[in-house]
Amino acid sequence: MSRVPRSRPVLVEEAHRATTFEIFFDLVLVFALTRLIGFMAESMEPLTLYQGLLLLLWFWYAWSCYTWLGNQVRADGGVVLAGMTVAMAAIFVAALVIPAAWQRHGGALSPPLTLAIAYIVVRGLHLALMFYSSAGNTQYRRQTLRFAVSTTLAWAPLLVGAVLGGTAQTVLWTVAFLVDYGGGRVATAASFGEVRSGAHFAERHGLVLIIVLGESLLSAGAGTGPGVIDWPTLLAAVFGFAATVCLWWLYFVGVAPAAAKALSDASPRSRRRQQLASDAYTLAHLPMIAGIVYFALGIHLILANVTVEARPHQASGEPMGWSATLVLYGGVALYLVGRLLFARLTVRGSPGQLVAIAVVLLLVPVARVLPALASLGLLAAFLTALVLLERRRIRAA
Repeated sequence: MSRVPRSRPVLVEEAHRATTFEIFFDLVLVFALTRLIGFMAESMEPLTLYQGLLLLLWFWYAWSCYTWLGNQVRADGGVVLAGMTVAMAAIFVAALVIPAAWQRHGGALSPPLTLAIAYIVVRGLHLALMFYSSAGNTQYRRQTLRFAVSTTLAWAPLLVGAVLGGTAQTVLWTVAFLVDYGGGRVATAASFGEVRSGAHFAERHGLVLIIVLGESLLSAGAGTGPGVIDWPTLLAAVFGFAATVCLWWLYFVGVAPAAAKALSDASPRSRRRQQLASDAYTLAHLPMIAGIVYFALGIHLILANVTVEARPHQASGEPMGWSATLVLYGGVALYLVGRLLFARLTVRGSPGQLVAIAVVLLLVPVARVLPALASLGLLAAFLTALVLLERRRIRAA
């Protein structure tokens, strides 16, 4: 049997599926997201929540770029595996310094600069692997060069912001993301990258979503701390678990199978498949991921609120603040927005999904005055009712 030389990229075929190495890559990304939850939990100020969102956008865009790459050439061998392994190490380093991403101290290493350099390594390696994978493919090589322009331009505000710190850092890092992501969208609009395996692309997004859901439970559970577990804490944990299961059902049962079929059924070289991949998966999954992160942050705060040892004189009768209520209910609303967009772009979802988003937002003032435990219970009850209605609709279709 002839073997492909290891120095050459191995193109993905239509039947290709996600590899264990790619799942490993996803786990490192999700570790970074859990660090983001801890970073935002330390200070629930609007600026901190925005900074957390900004870093989330960075990591999601980097993950998306490597997912597209893994749909072009196999990620589990040769040069691509080596390059992605180094990128994973850079993501891991970036995740470690997230809690101090806006702090400046006299140590040997500057956390903001370390984070910026780590991200540049991640993005630079992606460009190098794109160039390597484009051997013999003129169209893909041109797309790589277009990507390289905006990506490298974004490195200047990234580094300058890390050096200046403070407000300038937030502003310049926002500019860096807009230049990097905006340029990528322009490059994609000029020439869509081929989605060589629709099943692989759908599976990769489903896997990262389920991993984020699972890790969100672990991160949320950290809100209990080492305190004594009592019935309010256990009840809050059950409510949070029930709500998470509902979020899982709404995607993996309610819409994902039909959407994956729509992507796979589209012709491999058709613009329809490329647009589904770019808009329904790369774009619409972002609000779902962000929604899960904020939802997990909200549960983390509630569990900290109801743990008796953490709040010995407050128990479970005290309402949450506005910030905690907004991240909990707003996270679910954001998840439902992403699910609505995903469904509309793939299987033409029902208008009832828009009503569900409106109901979640209308419940925010009610949840704000309820005890923290009751607020979480109300959200779990709403999501359970939504799942039952969706299940009935699917059966009737």
